[in-house]
Amino acid sequence: MSKIPLILILIIKCVLGLGQDKAAYTIFDSKGKKVSYTKMLKSLNEKDVVLFGEYHDNPIVHWLQLEVTIELDKTRDLVLAAEMFEADNQNELDAYIAGKIDAKAFDTLARLWPNYSTDYAPLVEYAKENKLKFVAANIPRRYANHVFKGGFERLDLLPDEEKIWMAPLPMKYDSTLPGYVKMLEMMGGHGGSNMPKAQATKDATMAHFILKNHIDGALSLHFNGAFHSDFYDGILWYLKQEKPEFNYGTISTVSQADVFHLEDKYKGQADFIICVHENMTSTH
Repeated sequence: MSKIPLILILIIKCVLGLGQDKAAYTIFDSKGKKVSYTKMLKSLNEKDVVLFGEYHDNPIVHWLQLEVTIELDKTRDLVLAAEMFEADNQNELDAYIAGKIDAKAFDTLARLWPNYSTDYAPLVEYAKENKLKFVAANIPRRYANHVFKGGFERLDLLPDEEKIWMAPLPMKYDSTLPGYVKMLEMMGGHGGSNMPKAQATKDATMAHFILKNHIDGALSLHFNGAFHSDFYDGILWYLKQEKPEFNYGTISTVSQADVFHLEDKYKGQADFIICVHENMTSTH
């Protein structure tokens, strides 16, 4: 009988040990019950719109976003959309995906996030390779800043040709939505009532462009910071104002030292909650 090399035995023990004692993430349902990746995919596959809430600097979640996209693309027609691209950069995003400009020109012409190359480029490249529509869904930051400084009224002063980059005016707004109330509480009064209004311009605009670009029978998969859709709030509230009949799905991201038991405060945060170990390396 041949002997197994000692180094191989040590490697096997390390791998088995990691499998038993360490995990980078766990997926839970809204009630805090562990669910498999396969079960999550099966549920998402039945939706009209999915909001994938992320931590912007978490590598595990960015990897899962790409994997989920690849898997859903096998069974559904997909329309991708993201907070990370502002609506007035749609032409540049379209041109890059169509191969009309190269990566250097795209980086020059579009306002890309600092972590674009590590975290969002893989999604854009997948869309390019597979000829998927990718929607630049967010309101240009300068308009959200207008609202932060002067309320919704500042948007009325814009020329009509600039209003195409946002949700139709006047935008609906409910200051009692939990996410906006929490924002005010977190700021301790600093920033005033206009801060959640500025957040609402983003939520409303993302919902607007998701629905504007939705294709009957397809699945619209939108990537956004978790705060924009946590607890079925934010973007989802605006989506339901326009299309209450759609079947929506939500994913959120949380971080804990123990990824095997979801803390009570995170239960109900989304249909599926990706719990990532708090020691996970950040991408930026």
